[in-house]
Amino acid sequence: GAFMTLQRVLEPEVMDSADDATDYNDMDHSAVNVLFADDFLATGFAGTDILDLGTGTALIPIEICQRNPEFRIMAADMAVSMLELARYNLEGSGLTNRIQLSHVDAKKLPYSDKMFGAVISNSIVHHIPKPEAVIREAIRVTKTAGVLFFRDLLRPAFQAELEQLVKQYAGDESDHARQLFADSLHAALSLEEIRTIVVQAGFEPDSVQQTSDRHWTWSGTK
Repeated sequence: GAFMTLQRVLEPEVMDSADDATDYNDMDHSAVNVLFADDFLATGFAGTDILDLGTGTALIPIEICQRNPEFRIMAADMAVSMLELARYNLEGSGLTNRIQLSHVDAKKLPYSDKMFGAVISNSIVHHIPKPEAVIREAIRVTKTAGVLFFRDLLRPAFQAELEQLVKQYAGDESDHARQLFADSLHAALSLEEIRTIVVQAGFEPDSVQQTSDRHWTWSGTK
């Protein structure tokens, strides 16, 4: 038992209770969001129109738009409760004219082909039972030579490793928060799984790298 490699265990796809949204918005994601923005911009992205899939409460679009007055972001999520909090965050940021909220299913995007210079996503993949559809749709709506930049949790190989990560990163939080993090790690993809998906979509396997003790990052050019 202890040495069986962990299989993927799905969690609920949509975090759509008001409590989930509030808990999520209240967690301190600022360092994570700043790092995500830094790393995305380090790809050399030179366009203006960006789609953020699984935007949550739109904190990453706000962070990115603060870097460059040219950027415009479509902030898309499936959870209405997240988007309601996103609206408050946007009003407080003064960026309502550059960030548009959109209620979508990332597996069937309502946008036309090659509409965005970049598609970005932080932590959507572990919510999706079959992430291939999301990756395929993201590629479809990206302009030729556009950037795809996805980051998500990485499923640890073993249960003991998972428990160590939960202790390290959610040890001081409520039981509920610890359980959410454990569930998310269980639902996450392994490096091999996400590499297989991007290779099937026509990208190099090494466009996906492990970028922390608990994250992978896919950085690709269409």
